Amino acid sequence: MRSSVTTATALPRKAASFTVTGASQAPPAGREHDDFFWTYTEEPHRTRRMAIIKAHPHVTKLCGPEPLTKYVVAFVVALQVLCACLLARTPMLSWPFFLTAYVVGATANQNLFLAIHEISHNLAFRSPLANRLFAIFANLPIGIPYSASFRPYHLTHHKSLGVDGLDTDLPTAFEALFLDSVAGKAFFCTFQILFYALRPMMVYSLPLTKIHLFNIVTQLAFDYALVRFAGARALGYLILSSFLAGSLHPCAGHFIAEHYVFEKPNKDAANPANKIPLPETYSYYGPLNFLTYNVGLHNEHHDFPAIPWTRLPALNRIAHEFYDDLPQHKSWVNVMWQFVWDKDISLWCRIKREEGGRKVGAGSAWNEEELGANEKNGPIPGVR
Repeated sequence: MRSSVTTATALPRKAASFTVTGASQAPPAGREHDDFFWTYTEEPHRTRRMAIIKAHPHVTKLCGPEPLTKYVVAFVVALQVLCACLLARTPMLSWPFFLTAYVVGATANQNLFLAIHEISHNLAFRSPLANRLFAIFANLPIGIPYSASFRPYHLTHHKSLGVDGLDTDLPTAFEALFLDSVAGKAFFCTFQILFYALRPMMVYSLPLTKIHLFNIVTQLAFDYALVRFAGARALGYLILSSFLAGSLHPCAGHFIAEHYVFEKPNKDAANPANKIPLPETYSYYGPLNFLTYNVGLHNEHHDFPAIPWTRLPALNRIAHEFYDDLPQHKSWVNVMWQFVWDKDISLWCRIKREEGGRKVGAGSAWNEEELGANEKNGPIPGVR
């Protein structure tokens, strides 16, 4: 299957009688006006992970840190600092400044976003503390401290995929309702970095720990030093790069591509295809993976979060029979275009579940997230 997405269909998303296999007939009590896709089924990744391990036990040997990550991160951090210094005397309201920030800066900072994502799974070093500190280093060109907070929210996303009130990757009902139009969806795509930055804090708050404080102090010290020695425009370049990285940029398409349901509705309620479970995760196998730590292999990543970016293609090759027929996108640019213009696709198109999962990383130690992410996992290989 090599279409943009699979051809599995579902009832129109506004229909209260929407079902998927094992799902509720209607939204949970108190959410009668909620048009998300609600289900009571277990998230699919753990089930598929166990099936893959049973069929190919040697895939667990792919797990573990990737030494190349630290060198790529160091190069990108150095590149962004260099560009910031070189643009220190260039007017911010100029084409050279904007184009550099869009072409080089946004691509570089999207790469660093995903480096921090990779590091959050302890895939740069074996030491949990080394990973925490290295994520703070990777955070520097982003301009705003977030790596320490990202990790527990992201690991909770893995442990609680689709769980309302825990998975902060899910849009809220207010967002979905307020932005349910072409203009609203275009606004979301343009400013999605702000939604992903602010939404988690609106869903639930994290305790302020030592690693969070260190992240904040280190970032503020770096920003101050950059402004002191290179000027405010240098810091402006980094902040603009971060904004554009999560805006209308080709690499930013992965935010929407990963978990939004893109299946086309089938208006025939009796159609057997409506009983096919809707996919919760989509993959992308195109060239932009080269710039984004293979984040497009998202089914593979959720199945085995402990496999680093360089070995996800090997996982796909070994267990290809589990992935060949899963839905996939051919273009992240087309994902954003379709998301904005297709009336059947919106922020409502996410699968939610009421129960399951758990928060990860609510302790107060330097490696508090590690206690939740690994020690409690038990003997299941490939999970972090």
